[in-house]
Amino acid sequence: MARIAGVDLPPQKRLWVGLTSIYGIGQERARSICAKADVDHTKKIKDLTEEEVNRLRQAIESEGRVEGDLRKEIQMNIRRLIEIQCYRGLRHRRNLPVRGQRTHTNARTRKGPRKGAVAAKKKTMARK
Repeated sequence: MARIAGVDLPPQKRLWVGLTSIYGIGQERARSICAKADVDHTKKIKDLTEEEVNRLRQAIESEGRVEGDLRKEIQMNIRRLIEIQCYRGLRHRRNLPVRGQRTHTNARTRKGPRKGAVAAKKKTMARK
């Protein structure tokens, strides 16, 4: 089993698909890394030699940040926005959509499940 950037790659998948399980590597970047490391991107991960895995590791390290470093950088950027209290930072703090989407309807992924305001009013009315 190949372990690159702290991630166990799925052995049954093709190399370019398996590399996308690393945070920060998408399909296009995975193919370019394979070309840079001179490894066939259609090869299964279980069929890779130790030398090919080492070349892939070196290519990924030279490409830029992935996994923990990238996650840390993104979190620091969000924290900075919150600290300087810009509009985007306030939206992050309130767990609302950041990029201008509407919230009157939709935005349920970001806001969470609906609050049962109507049901609560009926219960209080019935008690009185």
